[in-house]
Amino acid sequence: MLSLSFNKFYDIYDECLTDEFWNMDPSYRFSRINMVFAIYAELLQYEPIKRVIEEVKKTHPPMEGIIGSELFKFIRNIFAHFPFFDSWNEVYINKRLVNWYKDGLSLDRFLSRYSGKEQVKYRMWDAKKRQMIYVTFSFPNTYDDKDIYLKDILPEREGAMFCLALMRRIMDTQVVME
Repeated sequence: MLSLSFNKFYDIYDECLTDEFWNMDPSYRFSRINMVFAIYAELLQYEPIKRVIEEVKKTHPPMEGIIGSELFKFIRNIFAHFPFFDSWNEVYINKRLVNWYKDGLSLDRFLSRYSGKEQVKYRMWDAKKRQMIYVTFSFPNTYDDKDIYLKDILPEREGAMFCLALMRRIMDTQVVME
């Protein structure tokens, strides 16, 4: 399971680094980004990755551990529980949609906890692509029946590139280079 997960993640990561990827159809890009979030969310259950996340929460800039775990799981859960969107820019949720079945589940808890929080701005050097990635995470001002678009939380290209780079940095802690 680990080898399959890591290999597929790195394959998609490498694909997303290309300019050609960002010129492809939005639904194709969305399917690949969706898959990488699903893979990463599964790997967050791996005990050594859990320890890395806890260390990141203690030693890295504010919110980086939250972003590397809770926000990424939040995005993955949107993709998994509402699989009727075809592109990043179409994805939206609201309180009624999130709680259609039951209040208090993971998406509801995340939005209740982080709505109204200030923006989080990051920059990260992506050594693989040899460029600085700048991104702003904008938590929704309110969590109610108003639609919250994923693109307003995180823009597709910069957001996905940042997420992939942070995921890779966390996953690389588990890879032995020979």
